[in-house]
Amino acid sequence: MSEEMYDVVVVGAGNAAFCAALSAEEKGCKVLVLECAPEDLNGGNSRFTAGAIRFAYNGVEDLQKVMPDLSETEIETTDFGTYTEDQFFDDMFRVTQFRTNPDLCELLVRRSFETINWMREKGVRFVPIYGRQAFKIGGKFKFWGGLTVESVGGGPGLVDALTASAKKRNVDVWYDARALNLLFDGNKVTGVRVRHNGELKEITAKTVVLASGGFQSSPEMRTRYLGPGWDLAKVRGTAFNNGDGAKMAIDIGASTAGNWSGCHAVGWDRNAPEFGDLAVGDGFQKHSYPFGILINAEGQRFVDEGADFRNYTYAKYGREVLNQTGNFAWQVFDSKVIHLLRDEYRIKQVTKVSAPTLEALAEKLEGVDPAAFLATIRDYNAAIKTDIPFDPNVKDGRGTTGLVVPKSNWANLIEDGPFEAYAITCGVTFTFGGLRINGHAAVQSTDLADIPGLFAAGEIVGGIFYHNYPGGTGLINGAVFGKIAGASAADYCQEQH
Repeated sequence: MSEEMYDVVVVGAGNAAFCAALSAEEKGCKVLVLECAPEDLNGGNSRFTAGAIRFAYNGVEDLQKVMPDLSETEIETTDFGTYTEDQFFDDMFRVTQFRTNPDLCELLVRRSFETINWMREKGVRFVPIYGRQAFKIGGKFKFWGGLTVESVGGGPGLVDALTASAKKRNVDVWYDARALNLLFDGNKVTGVRVRHNGELKEITAKTVVLASGGFQSSPEMRTRYLGPGWDLAKVRGTAFNNGDGAKMAIDIGASTAGNWSGCHAVGWDRNAPEFGDLAVGDGFQKHSYPFGILINAEGQRFVDEGADFRNYTYAKYGREVLNQTGNFAWQVFDSKVIHLLRDEYRIKQVTKVSAPTLEALAEKLEGVDPAAFLATIRDYNAAIKTDIPFDPNVKDGRGTTGLVVPKSNWANLIEDGPFEAYAITCGVTFTFGGLRINGHAAVQSTDLADIPGLFAAGEIVGGIFYHNYPGGTGLINGAVFGKIAGASAADYCQEQH
């Protein structure tokens, strides 16, 4: 068994992992990144994201720092608004039902702006999300929902930029390198045992950062922790996030934290493959449901599609779809809103039906009771407050009255053909339960003390998200705590001299 030696070993090669590696490297550490996937599938879940990243900003001046090549025309024709730290806090506490760890949440919010600027300095480029987060009203784009910026090239662009930045700074990256267990002397972590290209290696390290994702790729762990039926969910991203990092840490006495029975789960094309497809990327998601209705096998609506901006509901509605008969639903749209549907509705690999009349559409909705569907449409149309104007940029209050399942905003009459409907199931993105860390990203033991030499960041950390999350917070969470973990690991290395 061969042996290598590093200051910091980072397990994982996504956004959180590379932020940790770059942070440790800038403090002078010799760093190794371990990626269990082959190189063409590298980047974990980060590669499968659309690259949207949430952070606090006080106006266009702040955005110009993040996006220095923002043009004068873009500034003149866009209302970017603000997304203050207070707004970020409000969103985090509201959507997690006030369960988010307040200390970790404060770090997440307070350091979000400085962290995205640090990422820009490391070579990641950002642009406004015109295609998905802004509608043009009166000749001017208006952003909504606190989410304004994405990485150039989406998730693949983010991963490639971070990887290139790390390699440029002499961070070693090994692919096909699966961490098997932590080297632990009973008190502190001293390295990692790895299978690299079929060869077992013991890597001696002063410290290890775990940034290897959640357990969403494991049907067994999903069923054990999320509950019965979750083995039937599709996985939006990588096939390699099987919870191995958390298991390794738990094996040496790490404490767990957070919402282990919860996850980020969305509406996902019913016929998508078991795991994410990089050729399609995020295209299997179906996020324009606020402008239509969701129908189950019984022909009934079952959620308030307009409860809030989709940024604040999409990550929890996948669970609702999974709970329906047959684990599916249909999203139904009137011709008035077809132009508002996101680009993902126009990909080739889509489960879609269309018809000139509702009666004809009812016969095409596979698995749905047609008579019940038509009755639902009649009741829904009769309940809409048609005196309130429709406005996709704000919570317009154009809702329904008298329905068992209300629609609070963006309710339009479903009466003008041609009609379109899209079949979805549940797509799980990442799990919310994980390891317990402190404000330095040090993994805590079951005695609630630091495990010397062990840090963690990203999806593997528990305690930040419960029940739901604000869209775009996953990447900034990984970046903020990755940066903290790398810096803390470097400081720990210095203390060992």
